[in-house]
Amino acid sequence: MAAALLTRRQFLQVSASAAGGLCLGLRWSGGAAADAAGRLNAFVRIEPDDSVVIGVSQPDMGQGMYTTMSLLVAEELDADWSRVRVEQLPLMIKKGDDGNMAWKWVPQGAGGSNSVIGLYRPLREFGAMARAQLLAAAAVEWQVPVEALSTEPGRVVHGASGRTATFGQLAHRAAALPAPEEAPELKNAEDFRLIGREISPKKVLEVVTGATRYGIDVRYPGMRFAVIQRCPYFGGAIRSWDAEAARAVPGVVDVVELPGPRPDEYYSTMAPGVAVIATSTWAAMKGREALVIEWDRGPHSGESTAALDAACEAATATPGQVVRDDGNVDTALVAAARNFSRSYRLPYVHHATLEPQNCFAHFDGDRCLIEGPMQMPSAASRLVARLTGLDRENIEVRMSRVGGGFGRRLTVDYAAEAVLVSRAAGVPVQVVWSREDDMAHDFLRPGGWHRLDAGVDDAGRITAWLHRAATPSKYYRRPNQSTDELWKSEIYPDDPPAGLVPNVRYEYHPISSGAWRGSWRAPAHVANAFAVQSFLDEMAHELGQDPLAFRLAWLGESRRLPYANHGGPHWNPGRLAEVLRTAAANGGWGRSLPKGEGLGIAGHFTFGGYAAWVAHVRVARDGSLRVLRLTGAIDCGFAVNPNGVRAQMEGGACDGLSTALGEEVTIAGGRHVETNFHEYHLMPMAQSPPAIDVYIVPGADEPAGVGEPPISPVAPAVTNAIFAATGKRIRRLPIGDQLSG
Repeated sequence: MAAALLTRRQFLQVSASAAGGLCLGLRWSGGAAADAAGRLNAFVRIEPDDSVVIGVSQPDMGQGMYTTMSLLVAEELDADWSRVRVEQLPLMIKKGDDGNMAWKWVPQGAGGSNSVIGLYRPLREFGAMARAQLLAAAAVEWQVPVEALSTEPGRVVHGASGRTATFGQLAHRAAALPAPEEAPELKNAEDFRLIGREISPKKVLEVVTGATRYGIDVRYPGMRFAVIQRCPYFGGAIRSWDAEAARAVPGVVDVVELPGPRPDEYYSTMAPGVAVIATSTWAAMKGREALVIEWDRGPHSGESTAALDAACEAATATPGQVVRDDGNVDTALVAAARNFSRSYRLPYVHHATLEPQNCFAHFDGDRCLIEGPMQMPSAASRLVARLTGLDRENIEVRMSRVGGGFGRRLTVDYAAEAVLVSRAAGVPVQVVWSREDDMAHDFLRPGGWHRLDAGVDDAGRITAWLHRAATPSKYYRRPNQSTDELWKSEIYPDDPPAGLVPNVRYEYHPISSGAWRGSWRAPAHVANAFAVQSFLDEMAHELGQDPLAFRLAWLGESRRLPYANHGGPHWNPGRLAEVLRTAAANGGWGRSLPKGEGLGIAGHFTFGGYAAWVAHVRVARDGSLRVLRLTGAIDCGFAVNPNGVRAQMEGGACDGLSTALGEEVTIAGGRHVETNFHEYHLMPMAQSPPAIDVYIVPGADEPAGVGEPPISPVAPAVTNAIFAATGKRIRRLPIGDQLSG
């Protein structure tokens, strides 16, 4: 397999005295990356002690990238997993022939459950190419044909003679060989030794022992610390400020003003503010307390949650912008044997990352270094270049471990702040947000209302479906984003029931709001799944049908339907039906339960993955709710890391349940009301289900999304279970105290 990649002349050009490790990249993505000195400039480094150091290009924010990404490389390399170490790679971009920046090796970033999907083959190719060079090095060393060699974990073997050499013994010679022009043929799935198996994760011990360095732990010589008093009002401004008392606080070294974004652009900094720079974070915070600032409350000072709810509810009673129109919905509704109409409400929610926003920056004339927890390092590079005028080749971006992202760190305002403060103060600086900062300034998941109307025939089959959504769009400030396309972030027109019902119309009302908004796990899917899966349940019960059987009949047989949104180009209702069946079978669907207990079910297609949950709940006489068990099933295509898939399902279950139970951002006077966790109700451990069971349904050959799919069906499964237990429908999230009294 590898013999044709290197000529004998090339073999003989290998220096016997070459030293150092093996560091390989892909020839097809920008040239050879071998470095005889062992310098990490690509993806694989092999140390003399046989350690295999794999560079991970994607940020890890708890989704298991350190394990899964290195697993793909290690499989094709035939590495000894116990000898594999993982290192985080920086942002790697290069200037193309057209003068524009491009990826040097692979796309880098995490969001939308796309990391494994996009890198499943490229990372395996990295490993296969490294293995080919190790085989070639052994062939040169032993003067045997490459075809006579094979590998076993961590070593090259010559079967005929019984000779073996470890990867570390061959690394120096392999590093001197040119990289193959093309990656060798990759393994078949039946030959996988690591991929798809239960393997031990990487860097977990560092997390649980506190040894992991997150962004907030970054330290550089001579660095200073900064906190910022930001305008708390949506679209507000600084009217005046006085820093005399702040400058007198011990440890404070400087105070600078930061501009806010222009109204017509996407966010650089989120809001205007005043930064206090000091020798410690504590000194900076004390200095901030001494600031005297008068705010201009701006154009949204009258905005409130009550007003937003009223606007959304009123809008859904009227026709909106049509974004999909199949058949003739109006005629089908009139002709239906029975009609249904319901409205559902969802609130704004925080990302509430455990690690608040932070970033280190050192602006040094014509160069800049950034390091911090970010989901999209390229966005930071691009934004800093725009703000400073620096060439992107002179902006180095390093990624730390991320203490939670959930879409919040797709926006890099905190990185922009750090660079602007460093430039203004002339020192390397780390900007640190407090929890209160994070609660007062977050790009919220949009809230809104969804009204659904449906008609069924005499057999109980759905013949017409009208879905009206009224929400503030998270696309509201995107450059070059047409106002006619604001719906694209809030409604996915190929989502079910599209393709399942002959007459379908989706309509959208863009609601005006000054609140800062952005991506939150599974954008739009959470809201739409809650509305659709709740509505299906209501129809099933009123028609006297089993909710599972009703859904299965609605989905029908396995087939591919067009899906132009993220996770496409197709989706298969048969695969969604199978995860529903699996969750139901293992969750005890249909069994008798004591009074006050109930089972609910829901499933959804999200970002290429299919997930379903059966919720088992108990509602006490006083209205207190206890989720006793969540039983989930997921079809994520080929499960590269089954342990990671289960962990993502369990985490998604808790995240979805937390937002269902109590999470809500309220707005009054054009600002966020909640200031910390005593007001913003994340689910405590005491409320988490005693049992979360996960079943992986075998899917396609290629992997699909895992991070977001588990979240969307959780809330409707729980609220459907509440109805089964009590007869009370929950159509407004969060559940809160709706069951009491």
